[in-house]
Amino acid sequence: MTDKLGIMVCGHGSRNQNAAREFAVISEALRARNPEMPVEYGYLEFCNPVISAGLDSLRAQGVTRVLAIPGMLFAAGHAKNDIPSVLNTYQAQNPGMVIHYGRELGIDLKMIRAAGDRIQEAVDEANATLGFIDKHETLLMVVGRGSSDPDANSNASKVMRMLWEGMGFGWGETCYSGVTFPLVEPGLTHAAKLGYRRIIVFPYFLFTGVLVKRIYSYTDEVAARHPEIQFVKASYLNDHPLVLDTFQDRVGEILTGAAVMNCQMCKYREQVLGFEADIGQPQESHHHHVEGIGGGLEDCPCKGDCDASCREEAFCREHGLPFTPLHSHAEPNDLTPSFDYTPSTTLGGRYGHLMNAAPDAELEAVMNAPSSGKHVHEHGDNCGCGHDHGHGGHGHDQGHSHDHGAHDHGHAHAGHDQGHSHDHDHDHHHAPYPHADHPLGPKSMKKP
Repeated sequence: MTDKLGIMVCGHGSRNQNAAREFAVISEALRARNPEMPVEYGYLEFCNPVISAGLDSLRAQGVTRVLAIPGMLFAAGHAKNDIPSVLNTYQAQNPGMVIHYGRELGIDLKMIRAAGDRIQEAVDEANATLGFIDKHETLLMVVGRGSSDPDANSNASKVMRMLWEGMGFGWGETCYSGVTFPLVEPGLTHAAKLGYRRIIVFPYFLFTGVLVKRIYSYTDEVAARHPEIQFVKASYLNDHPLVLDTFQDRVGEILTGAAVMNCQMCKYREQVLGFEADIGQPQESHHHHVEGIGGGLEDCPCKGDCDASCREEAFCREHGLPFTPLHSHAEPNDLTPSFDYTPSTTLGGRYGHLMNAAPDAELEAVMNAPSSGKHVHEHGDNCGCGHDHGHGGHGHDQGHSHDHGAHDHGHAHAGHDQGHSHDHDHDHHHAPYPHADHPLGPKSMKKP
C-alpha cells in the first residue's frame, strides 16, 4: 500500500490572536504549494488547535506519513525538545502513522533577504518622513527571541552580522526579548551611547505578539530619553514570500532526506562551554499543562492584538463572552538557582575536577552525574527557564507553584476560588540557565 503524505506545521502559540492568525497563513501558503497533500498546523501552548489535534486531522484524512515542520526561526528548546516530544508521543500512540521531523528555518539566505527587505522598508519610510540619514550614520539593532541555548542565541548574532555587513550600516548590535542577555532596554541604552544619528530596531520574529509589542514599547521608552536620535521600528518578518519559500524548502528537505539538524553545536550532545551539565538531559516537553488553554479572546475590543489581559470573568460576563480561566504565572520569582549551575570545567563548579580527565571519562562522568534532585521550579516572568512565562497582569491573583515532581496549580481568581491540583508526577530535568543572574538579563521583558 502506498503511503499518503501530509504536512504538519508545528508552532509555539501565542496569547495574541493576531499572531495565531498570521501563523495560520503559513499552512495556507503550503497548501497552495502542495495541492496534492493535506496540510494542518498546531501549537504547543496558548492556542488551538494543539499539535496533536492537527495530527488527528491528518490521520482522519488517511495520512500515514507526516512531514512535520517546526515553525521556528532557530533550533532551541522548542525545536529540539518540546515539539519532538509531542510528535514522538503521538507516533507511539498511533503506530500506523510515521512522522518525519524537519529542521528549523535557521540561517538561510532567503531569510536574510526577507529580513533585509523589512529593514529597507523601514529605512525608506524614515528617509521619506523624517529626513534622509546615511546608513553609515545608522545603527542596526536586531532583536532575537532569546533562549537558554547558546547556539540559537549565536544565530541571532550571525543574522545581525550578515544584515549589517550586507546592507552597509555604520554599526550593528544584537539584543534579546528574554531569557538571555542583553535585553532590549539595556541593549538600546548601550547603543544610544555610540553616537549614531539613527537606530533601526528590527525584531527578528516571524509573527506579532506580546513580545514584539514590548520590543516596540521599550524602543519608545529609550527613544524618549534620547530625542537627539531617530529610533525607527522595522516590521517583523511575517508572511514575506521568501519566508514562505523557506518553509517549502524545509518540506522538500524531508522528502529528499536532507533535513539535518545542527547537532555539532547542540548543548544536549556536545561539550558547549558553560553548558556541560546539559549533555544527555532527557529531551521532553513541559508544555502539556498549557496545551490549548487559549490566549486573548478573538472577539475582544482590541481585535485580538493584546496579551489576553482583557480575559477576566467580570469583563466576559458584561460583554456576554465565554469565560475560561487563563493560565498565568503572575509573580516573578528569584533567579537564584536551586543547585550549582556553573558546571563548566573552565569556570569551576560541579565538574571542575574533570578539567584534566580523559575525554571519554569526562563525558561519562557528566552523563552519569546524579540529578540535582527534585526542586521547585517556579515560573515567573524572569525564571530563566528558557521560555516566556511572563503572562502579564490580569487584574486578579493567580499564584502558581510548579513542583516538578508533581505540578500543583493553585488559581485564585477575584470573586471566586478555583483551587485545583494536577498531579503529573513527572520530572522535567531542566538544567538551569548558567547565566540566570546576569545583570542585563535574562528575564522576559515586563510590561512597560
